[in-house]
Amino acid sequence: MWVVSTVTMLVLAGILPDFQLQSPDGDSATRIAMTAALGAGAFGVLSAVVWPLLVRLLLLVPAFVLGLLVFFLNGSLLLVALRINPSGQSEAAPETAVIVAAVMSAVASATGGALTVRDDDAYRHRLSRLATRRRRSHPPCPATPGTVFLQLDGVGHDVLATAVAKGLMPTVAEWLAASHRLTPWRTDWSSQTGASQLGILHGSTFDIPAFRWYEKEHREVMVCNRPTSAAELQRRAVERTADAGLLSLDGASRGNLFSGGADEQALVLSIAARRRGRENRSRAGYFAYFADPANAVRTALSFCAEVAREIGQSGAARLRRQRPRVSRGGLYPFVRAFATIVERDVVVAAVMGDLLVGRTAVYADLVAYDEVAHHSGPHSRDAEKVLRRLDRALALIEKAAEHAPRPYRIVVLSDHGQSPGETFHSRYGLTLGDLVRAGCGLPVPRRAESTHSGTEARAAVRAALRRPVEEGGEKYRPTRRSEPIVLASGNLGLVSFPDVPHRMTKEELDARHPALLTTLANHPGIGFLLVRSEEHGGVVLGAYGAEIPLDRLDSHAGPLGLFGPGAADAVRRTHAFPHTADIMVNSWYDPEAGEVLAFEEQIGSHGGLGGAQGRPFLLSPVCVSEPVGEGEELVGAEAVHEVLRRWLREADGPQVPLSAEGERAA
Repeated sequence: MWVVSTVTMLVLAGILPDFQLQSPDGDSATRIAMTAALGAGAFGVLSAVVWPLLVRLLLLVPAFVLGLLVFFLNGSLLLVALRINPSGQSEAAPETAVIVAAVMSAVASATGGALTVRDDDAYRHRLSRLATRRRRSHPPCPATPGTVFLQLDGVGHDVLATAVAKGLMPTVAEWLAASHRLTPWRTDWSSQTGASQLGILHGSTFDIPAFRWYEKEHREVMVCNRPTSAAELQRRAVERTADAGLLSLDGASRGNLFSGGADEQALVLSIAARRRGRENRSRAGYFAYFADPANAVRTALSFCAEVAREIGQSGAARLRRQRPRVSRGGLYPFVRAFATIVERDVVVAAVMGDLLVGRTAVYADLVAYDEVAHHSGPHSRDAEKVLRRLDRALALIEKAAEHAPRPYRIVVLSDHGQSPGETFHSRYGLTLGDLVRAGCGLPVPRRAESTHSGTEARAAVRAALRRPVEEGGEKYRPTRRSEPIVLASGNLGLVSFPDVPHRMTKEELDARHPALLTTLANHPGIGFLLVRSEEHGGVVLGAYGAEIPLDRLDSHAGPLGLFGPGAADAVRRTHAFPHTADIMVNSWYDPEAGEVLAFEEQIGSHGGLGGAQGRPFLLSPVCVSEPVGEGEELVGAEAVHEVLRRWLREADGPQVPLSAEGERAA
């Protein structure tokens, strides 16, 4: 590798005018070569010794920022290497040093990969560097099998099956043909990562009505991907189950919202809100990856390439007048590049390190597909390209497992799928919040007033009140505290009235806003509503006056009939949650096309009922027991948690703690 770096430095010195390896008077070829060799050697030593120290000092810097600092830090090391070069003849402008250092690191990385691709021993050595530091202090691992759980965020069962059939995921296809089985499972009503992953890792999805919801007693909006909210949700789950989590014994959590009780954590959101210190290891996990400057430069270059790729793909979609389409400007190209490049590289490297030290259970989330599918569509060419790259990541992890000190079983699963469709706003010209305000007789933006839906809502208000709605400056303007809070989670909407301390009933809503429920239930973009009822406990409302008590849904599904089996149970379960909103709104659903209308700006969405979003998958080795019995269905993330716990127990390794109920059942 030193020879390659020397040659690279000589080539760059010949190309770049501000990079010199000789004195102004000229030197012999031998002296120039010696200068390059010494410079490359000094740069290599500094990269091996000083770079890890710099990264460790920057562990409190988010991974996104650290990626941007890579070029500057690498260039600074090269300047130092040239300054301490014994020949004293080499020099470079600062901006040139950044370029030279980046090229040298990239070439060294590419060459190293090429040299080891056919050499298993060398490849093992290369992978082992990621875990050397941790292995020294890690006790010898048992000979029983370990398990690695890889979550492909947002990849539905049908999307995976189609990708395999089209040849997009050869690694998965090989597993299905030889060693694995594919099982679909069904999410709860809240088909999103916050609920599903909390259930999978901690065994509880209780009181998670959506991705975001309003808690009246705290006067706070909970958001599953907010660090403080994630920490609180994990605390509640642990308190409810009396169990630290799936990974509580010799486990590692990588790239997840929740820790699962693991000791080793990297990029875990629920611990990111803690006071920064030695006990907070959410960022220390990417040290092993960025400690190698070649990795850092390669990821940074790939990050820039992904930003350019997204800008090009977005522009092409606009030129094709692709429909449906959402805005993909602003910071989104950088968000996508972080999810598809930085997060993937760091998480995959961390998982390989975990395998090489022999951890018992590892759970990692790869979010790339979910991020791209939201904006490009779950069946788009952009999303298919991401699936190809995820398959290569699975192959790399499988290769690392072959060199692990213990056998490993690889389980791949998803937390939810995605349902395609245009947005509610693009179809009707107003948001769900606009429609709610119109139904309440409150002012709405001018853009919404002129829409057909806005006109219908105002007409419904006039009819309900049996008088004209006052216009202009005479409109009723409530205090901010009495205005409804409208939140969206994919195609699931939540309406809460913060000035009422309890969950409002249908009767209270009708008395306060006589036209609201009728306006929402009869809108063509809405599938059904769930509200509390003084008379029936809870009712589902639909178009044309449909009103079905929850205890009668099995015999008369009403508007829920389109949403398939299990919809009634999912709605009844959510109705029992303490923080279910005053009005739960599920969008229209076309069962033939599998399309929904997202209340967010997403053309691939999830969070409610309808279509592929509620049908994720579980890909498991045939050497473990069947997830469910023949003819049975795996329903809910809590049920998936119990299956994963069972598989860990079957390995005869460190036992996952059972709840008291589970111990009695055993």
